Amino acid sequence: MKNAIDLTGRRILLTGAAGGIGAATARACAALGVGELVLADVGPMDDIVAELRAQNVAVSAHQCDLSLRKDNAELIAAAGPLDAAVACAGICPLEEDWLDDPDWDDVFHRVMDVNLLGPIHLCRELLPAMAARGGGQIVLIGSIGGRMGGTSPIVQPHYIASKGGVHALIWWLAQRAAPQGVLVNGIAPGPIATAMTATTVYPKEKYPLGRIGEPEEIAWPAAFLCSPAASYFSGAILDVNGGLFVS
Repeated sequence: MKNAIDLTGRRILLTGAAGGIGAATARACAALGVGELVLADVGPMDDIVAELRAQNVAVSAHQCDLSLRKDNAELIAAAGPLDAAVACAGICPLEEDWLDDPDWDDVFHRVMDVNLLGPIHLCRELLPAMAARGGGQIVLIGSIGGRMGGTSPIVQPHYIASKGGVHALIWWLAQRAAPQGVLVNGIAPGPIATAMTATTVYPKEKYPLGRIGEPEEIAWPAAFLCSPAASYFSGAILDVNGGLFVS
């Protein structure tokens, strides 16, 4: 039997490509023979683009604000035909206090715009284009926080609410997209060692594996969900958290 975890010839979009999980997913896709990567982020992606091109991976980069509907529309129009997409873009502000900060509501709206409205904008553009081509695969990155309320007391409710919304969005989209051949799935990572979590204290001694995860441990499942091996996954959310949460 042929190994179906193979991305040969596939064109895959990765948002949040400059971040830890996004860049790791780009590397995993490259290792699986991806045909072309389309990278998007609000900031520059020079390092990961240079790294991929040094490996002779076909790659393009688009700097845009993925919380905006217009930017998502322009991104998908510029990207061309896509076989799969992984939405890794997200933020998790930790400094604000939801009880006392007078500006907290503004931060709440920004978190929801990036973490939840952004994927909605992206899928609004992706679904019709993928359906017209006969199908595709979309992966949205949720969080263990959306499953159980978070694993650190300093994580704010805006992040938790946004990721719970992503999970609900996956289920809603999957029901509507599957009849058109588009598979929508997700991943709910536990705490992962990225720049986003660098200042957060996690009680690792209470974790089943005694550590937090590495970006690559989310990247490989994401790449799998973009491959032919995931052809019967629809509406699934993979809990990749080292045993912290078991549904």
